[in-house]
Amino acid sequence: MLKIDRRLITSFDWITFSIVVFICIIGILTIYSATRPPLDEGEQPPFYVKQLIWLMIAVIFLFIFVTFDYAKLKNFWLIFYIVGILLLILVLFIGKTAMGAKRWINLGFFSFQPSEIFKIIFIISISAFLENKNSPLSVKDTLKTLFIFGMIPFLLIVKQPDLGTALLILSITFIMIIYKGLQIRLLLLFLSILFISIFFLWEILWEGLREYQRNRIVAFIDPTIDPKGIGYNIMQSIITVGSGGFWGKGFLEGTQGPLKFLPERHTDFIFPIFAEEWGFIGCLFLLTLYFIIFMRCFQTSTIAKDNFGKFLSLGFTSVFILYFFINIGMTLGIMPVVGVPLPFMSYGGTTLLANFIGIALVINVRMRRFELFYP
Repeated sequence: MLKIDRRLITSFDWITFSIVVFICIIGILTIYSATRPPLDEGEQPPFYVKQLIWLMIAVIFLFIFVTFDYAKLKNFWLIFYIVGILLLILVLFIGKTAMGAKRWINLGFFSFQPSEIFKIIFIISISAFLENKNSPLSVKDTLKTLFIFGMIPFLLIVKQPDLGTALLILSITFIMIIYKGLQIRLLLLFLSILFISIFFLWEILWEGLREYQRNRIVAFIDPTIDPKGIGYNIMQSIITVGSGGFWGKGFLEGTQGPLKFLPERHTDFIFPIFAEEWGFIGCLFLLTLYFIIFMRCFQTSTIAKDNFGKFLSLGFTSVFILYFFINIGMTLGIMPVVGVPLPFMSYGGTTLLANFIGIALVINVRMRRFELFYP
């Protein structure tokens, strides 16, 4: 007979789970509003229905991923990592091309984005790799971590191209290394190399960017330079956010989404649609919900029973925070547009599932923090 430890049930983080599901419901309602046909003409695209189905699937996966001890994952990190790298290579050859990028593998009945699955594998793998390393990291271990977990996936994901996710992977690698402990002289060396290389490599890096990526940087610096072209997305996003005012126009009363002024309104630019309908007060409420999630996830990294749990929680917390600030920043025009979705709100089944698995593993770490002290 299966015996369930009652402490696991009572230790389940219902607060984080409830807030995450609530944000997802807000996202589904916003997707519905953003994609509705103007003046009730035409058919409603099924995006919100698909997202609701993916939410139910994601919740099931969350409860599956909290049932086992997360510590067992570190025994298979190398296998996971090899599979993840193979998926990133595979998508370059057989991936489905959409909007000029090969980011999806089509299995017929559904498509999935390997880079989203890789984020989960990446955090599990780098957490297991760093767990038993000496602190601060030696030069050898630092360079090995940067190459294996930073540069290899970065180059493969950039090739798709998906610059946003590639930079995220590289950023998380640096965050994990710094959290583990980086020798001061090595840190100073990296900063010096970075500072010097900016002047010499800028032109090379600029030429290596695709035209649309260069346009995004130009539009970020001055979106008014071409308001109907490369600066259109940012200008429309800022207009949409501003039109919400203090109280907002009300649910289903926004115009920028259904009238299709704002591109990618149900994915990368879902926040402006929400801001238009719910205003400053609604945005403040939404940001508060996100910050509660971030604080609880970070707290989990401080109370975890082992180093693997600490790194696991920190890794996923960093992903959520970076995605959040980059997405909000680009919709407000204070960061370049890099195609990063807003966690738990933006449309996308694979992304939602990956985020829920990440939250599940953080809750898993929090649930089992007492096992260090009790048999």
